[in-house]
Amino acid sequence: MMSNNLEFTPTIGIECHVQLNTQTKLFSGASNDARFAEPNTLVNHIDFGLPGALPVFNREALNLAIKAALALKTRPQLFSTFDRKHYFYPDLPMGYQITQYDQPIIIGGKVDFKLEGKNFTVRITRAHLEADAGKSMHPAGKDYSLVDLNRAGTPLLEIVSEPDMHSAKEAKAYAQELYLLMRYAGVTAGDLYHGNMRFDVNVSVSNNRHLGVRSETKNLNSFRSVEKAVNYEIKRQIDLIKSGKIVVQETRGWDEAKQKTLLQRRKENADDYRYMPDPDLPPLVIDDKYVNAIADNMPYSPDFWRAKLKKLHLSDDHIDVLINANIDFMHAKYLELIMEFDEQGLNATRLANWLVNIDIPLTKENKTKIGSNRNRLYKEVNDLNSKGTLSSTNLKQLITVCLSMVEPPKDIAVFAEKEGLIQSSDSTELNKIIEEVIRHNPKAVSDVRSGEQKAIGYLIGQVMQLSKGQANPELSKRIIEEKLK
Repeated sequence: MMSNNLEFTPTIGIECHVQLNTQTKLFSGASNDARFAEPNTLVNHIDFGLPGALPVFNREALNLAIKAALALKTRPQLFSTFDRKHYFYPDLPMGYQITQYDQPIIIGGKVDFKLEGKNFTVRITRAHLEADAGKSMHPAGKDYSLVDLNRAGTPLLEIVSEPDMHSAKEAKAYAQELYLLMRYAGVTAGDLYHGNMRFDVNVSVSNNRHLGVRSETKNLNSFRSVEKAVNYEIKRQIDLIKSGKIVVQETRGWDEAKQKTLLQRRKENADDYRYMPDPDLPPLVIDDKYVNAIADNMPYSPDFWRAKLKKLHLSDDHIDVLINANIDFMHAKYLELIMEFDEQGLNATRLANWLVNIDIPLTKENKTKIGSNRNRLYKEVNDLNSKGTLSSTNLKQLITVCLSMVEPPKDIAVFAEKEGLIQSSDSTELNKIIEEVIRHNPKAVSDVRSGEQKAIGYLIGQVMQLSKGQANPELSKRIIEEKLK
């Protein structure tokens, strides 16, 4: 709710178009990956809507829809059907979209998430399979439009939420959690930039006397734009109501440059689309045995990993970073590595901190080259750290250097020694350095003897400087304290 407009109640529902991670399209054998293809090169007779062309259903799309149902904490429908949704745009050659209207593949479900320490649940109304349209392009300054049919027939699962959200923050958090659920289940590749998940947000505001009229802002492809568009629509509709004007049901688009929504068209009703059963496609009929076989091989969910990490006493912020990074950089297998450390009795919490504070930031900046050998790297670094031979600065430098290599050095300890990163625990040499520091810093020595414990940190710093970072700070502290008693 908006603090300056407490008499108004925003209500938000979200429709999300999830591009299924199949090799080919929903009803044709053309490639499903149009990200870098030249326009109109991933099409065939079915995508062009040529007379007599008959659709052939992609079984893998069904399997992924079943995974989506399970990720949404429900079961797929054992009987579902396809329909034709009619509208006439240049990027829809058939003059209709193949979708599911009366009997979709998923009914019900929910998405649970946390926001600012509170638990939220957004119910799922339904989710249905459908084939995407193509793409219309309008070159700036030209008096014509272009049509690219590469996306025509792309397999989508449209997930429709109940209007259970009441703030832009809730809408953003829901979109983020839905994204994680679909990615972890393997339903989609999740490339937001290329539209693998697109969000349509429905927003209305009520003044507690009248129900609100909703607007729909379409094709948002980032969590930030979901939050911004919802906030803008809430304010726009409240301003309209306060000025005595009427909120009209309409479809709007988000202008990223202007940070505002813009009118696209007045909202159609279902009867405008003249839905009818598709005569070319038989019903989808499955049984519990088929569903159970997929359920038995479902990947671990985000909640599974959260529970595992919570047992390691990690902060919620660190858990969020790890959950997101694990799916963004799947080759790194961060969560599996942490669990492997824990199972082997190694310090998994310490590893998690290294990953969050060193590894993941470097990976985001494309400064890491290391492949699957992170496990050996971190185990050997952990051994060195447990022996007290690495300062925190040198540890970070060692990990950073090793991550920049395609393969870590064969022997991390030998490499660290060669690079001058190993702390010296040679008490004889350390004694000489400490005696020199004490001799040249009488004021700090006097302060320590007078009970000023902060001064001992200064002396340790001088030891580290003289030893060029090689001295063991803990051992140095003990020797200094002994000498100054």
